[in-house]
Amino acid sequence: MTRSAMPRTGAGSGRRTDAPAVPLAGGDRRSTSSWQRFLPRSLRSSGALLPVRDRIVAGPGSTVELRGFDQTLVAVVVALLALGLVMVYSATVALPDNPKFRAYEATFFVTRHLLYIGLGLALAAVTTQIPMATWERLARPVFAVAIVLLLLVLVPFIGKVVNNSRRWIPLGVLNFQPSELAKVAIAMYAASYMVRKMDARENFWRAVWPMGLAVLFLGVLLLRQPDMGAFIVIATIAMGTLFLGGVNARMFFVIALILVGSFSLIIAFDDLRRERILAYLDPWNPAYAQGKAYQLTHSLIAFGRGEWLGQGLGSSVEKLHYLPEAHTDFLLAVIGEELGFVGVAAVIVGFFWLTRRLFVIGRQAIALDRLFSGLYAQAIGLWFGAQAFINIGVNLGVLPTKGLTLPLMSYGGSALLMNLLALAIVLRVDMENRSLMRGGRG
Repeated sequence: MTRSAMPRTGAGSGRRTDAPAVPLAGGDRRSTSSWQRFLPRSLRSSGALLPVRDRIVAGPGSTVELRGFDQTLVAVVVALLALGLVMVYSATVALPDNPKFRAYEATFFVTRHLLYIGLGLALAAVTTQIPMATWERLARPVFAVAIVLLLLVLVPFIGKVVNNSRRWIPLGVLNFQPSELAKVAIAMYAASYMVRKMDARENFWRAVWPMGLAVLFLGVLLLRQPDMGAFIVIATIAMGTLFLGGVNARMFFVIALILVGSFSLIIAFDDLRRERILAYLDPWNPAYAQGKAYQLTHSLIAFGRGEWLGQGLGSSVEKLHYLPEAHTDFLLAVIGEELGFVGVAAVIVGFFWLTRRLFVIGRQAIALDRLFSGLYAQAIGLWFGAQAFINIGVNLGVLPTKGLTLPLMSYGGSALLMNLLALAIVLRVDMENRSLMRGGRG
């Protein structure tokens, strides 16, 4: 996507709608887009509403059905969910042998994981019925709700502390993690922000500074939990959306340097994170192997045992109380041990395809003059791509250890719900794109 292809607002308007409307015959109104230049001149000049075509002629006596949504996208998401469900069961089936989990049944985690998937799919089904124009209006209120929840989680007797981190709000059936909602919220807010600030893209203070303050405020709240991993993902989403929205590249690199400098200062003055960096650089050092590098060394052992085809489903040794958090942050290590290089490669290819597809849907929306929808879809692509990359890198020992789960696959209720909510909104973007390209209404 080139910056010259980005649609611009009219002078002095300050914002644009998701799809500009033009009058049609009979007083109707509908969106107009760049794809209309491919229509016959008679249709373009008449302003007639094009019929919605559900089938096209592919050859003599044969037709091809035009799908109303991206079925391949749904299939890949379901495949990742299914593999995650199987691997969560494999990684947790032996946990009751540990005194810490002796009160749990062997199927406790997989049952709850299946429940979260069911709730997430139900939420996704409802979400796809909500038009993108509604989501654009809700962008700022959703962002405000995310900030309120991030504040509440820090309040004693509201936020729940697990492993010295206060990241969850107990809601009975699940412990909700506000940072997961914040990822959806920042994607919406950043897309909406760029639509509203389109005329100010070349002005640093007008285009970047307000968004920078919002990300900085979120960062302060997340680091109080602490949750450095979520902050990195949220900063990536925000900065990537600004860049894709057309912010001057020099401004983008200045902000990137500021963020890198901030992370460096945090590491320099935080003993815990500094030790993690040193342990990551030399995990087999006896000073770290039984301490900060304990998870990493056992993750590497798991990958080494897996070789090409793995030890077989359910045959992992590292999940037997050697590898901590095997069902959340280090689920990929269990996949590597049981399914080998082939299983890990399949997961990587799945996330690569998913990320690329989200960007393609976003590009299609922008080509149809639906800027908010396009930027939101690409922001979700940045989220899934960045978080999957970080999680895979941590498991393989090429990145320092972070508390980030593998999207759609790792155990966790709020993460699964927010993952499926975000993807359902992108599916809605795709459905509206297809409707417009078939001559219907977005």
